[in-house]
Amino acid sequence: MNEWQGLSEFIAVAETESFTRASQQLKISTAQVSRQIQWLEERLGVKLFYRTTRRVSLTEAGQLYYQSCRPLQDALHDAERSLSQLQSIPQGTLRVTAPVTYGERQLMPVLNRFLQEYPQLSLSCDLTNKKMDLVEGNYDIAIRLGRLENEDLVAHRLGTRRLYTCTSATYIDHHGSPDTLSELSRHSCLVGTLDYWRFRDSRGERMIRIHGRLRCNSGAALTDAAQRGLGIVQLPDYYVKPYLDDGSLREILPNFAPADEGIWAMYLPGRQLSPKVRILLDYLAAHL
Repeated sequence: MNEWQGLSEFIAVAETESFTRASQQLKISTAQVSRQIQWLEERLGVKLFYRTTRRVSLTEAGQLYYQSCRPLQDALHDAERSLSQLQSIPQGTLRVTAPVTYGERQLMPVLNRFLQEYPQLSLSCDLTNKKMDLVEGNYDIAIRLGRLENEDLVAHRLGTRRLYTCTSATYIDHHGSPDTLSELSRHSCLVGTLDYWRFRDSRGERMIRIHGRLRCNSGAALTDAAQRGLGIVQLPDYYVKPYLDDGSLREILPNFAPADEGIWAMYLPGRQLSPKVRILLDYLAAHL
């Protein structure tokens, strides 16, 4: 049973004192209005209107019912307007997760500017190198770097990052600089989480296995080691670009540099993006 059935017709007739004017207001037939009122009276077991050929007026029971129902309809309309407004104006809290270093150096400065420009929005950001579950963590967006695995998520490309292979002038002075990929095996490489590096030559993408005295899962630590002349490193731009610019690191093997990797915003499929998520995606794509 639908408790709301007939309510709109009842209120319209009560306020217009006419089945015809109520039907015009609701843009339905007079017969349909009459049927809904009859159904409502039978369900309630009371007579709601006095009907004459010239006038329709509320009974005592009808007056009581109208006084109770009018605020209910107003509240329903308010709720619908609130939802409509939510779909058109960005507001509320955004939940984002991203890798730690990229988040600290690249993402958060952009998100902080975003919050300045959209003071009606709030942000909860988890920086972690764990791949977080969007459903379990109730995240709106997850930032992923590099190649994407097969995930049941929508991927929105925000930009790219470049991998640099570099070392210090001190290392080059003592050990020389490799000119070919095969020469890497004779050099001390600073190893991260993977024991191979990516390159590209005339045959396409190459995966070169590397080795060295230092292995560490921290890009910042490997960057420091490279600056100290301990070896060669391959890292994304946000680790090493400032030191390439000031000369404390030098790029090597530039002709074999791998293709740029994607920076992605991932979100759950099968749902319409809210304005707050859409405007954040557009902002990140424009500023990253």
